[in-house]
Amino acid sequence: MNDHLTSSRGAKEVLSTHSVFGAPCWVSLTSRDLEATQDFYAAVLGWQWRRGRLGEHFRTALVDNVPVAGVAAVASMWQMAVAWTPYFAVPSADVAASRARERGGTVAVGPLSLPPGRAALLADRDGATFGVWEGPLNSNWEAWRQAAPTFIRLHTRDAFDSAIFYGEILEWATGRPGCCQVDYEGGEVVLRSRGDIVARIESGALEAAPDPTIRPHWQVHFAVADVAACARAAERHGGSVLGKAADEAVLRDPDGAQFTVTSYQER
Repeated sequence: MNDHLTSSRGAKEVLSTHSVFGAPCWVSLTSRDLEATQDFYAAVLGWQWRRGRLGEHFRTALVDNVPVAGVAAVASMWQMAVAWTPYFAVPSADVAASRARERGGTVAVGPLSLPPGRAALLADRDGATFGVWEGPLNSNWEAWRQAAPTFIRLHTRDAFDSAIFYGEILEWATGRPGCCQVDYEGGEVVLRSRGDIVARIESGALEAAPDPTIRPHWQVHFAVADVAACARAAERHGGSVLGKAADEAVLRDPDGAQFTVTSYQER
């Protein structure tokens, strides 16, 4: 990640997690089979790939040369769940991890130094996994926000309670310059960063549900031009369709990670 970016709003500015924080800033997938993962997402989402800086088990996905996601083929090696995980920008990964632990969450990994910043993998009180990143934001951060994902959604037991948990950790609605705004709309919690909707929190997931798709989790939504074509490609390349409507589909990749493709653009 680099310190400078050309904002989509036209101004040259320095952006780091110290100046823009609380918002999703990256998404990462843990997988088992790197080659199969690359083939699947290339077919379904049209992604290109480049080798990650952390070694042979890591790849970065690109859309029109904009980095949009990371893949780490370490699920078996590190005994981690296969899943998509959003990362939130924070001024201090260590402070965020401490706050999460103090409020009943757990710290799964880190905080670790990953130059040029620090990161940690956490879980909230209901078991939903998320990450935090401290440091410079991607040099194409605004382009990433437009390219993928469109937004993320937390399916959880109690949206209001979760909003308090995340708000205290990620400093939402604090009034500090750069923080996210929180609104309650139609029974959902809506998170905005720099005027754009970047996340939603909704109630209804069950903590002890046998089906992991209805347990508390963060769902990553990617914008696509043709939802039906993505669903067909997923099935042809070893994935499955968990649910489909006219403007979105919930898909599962060959390793079991679920995500949503949508033709709807949040604003």
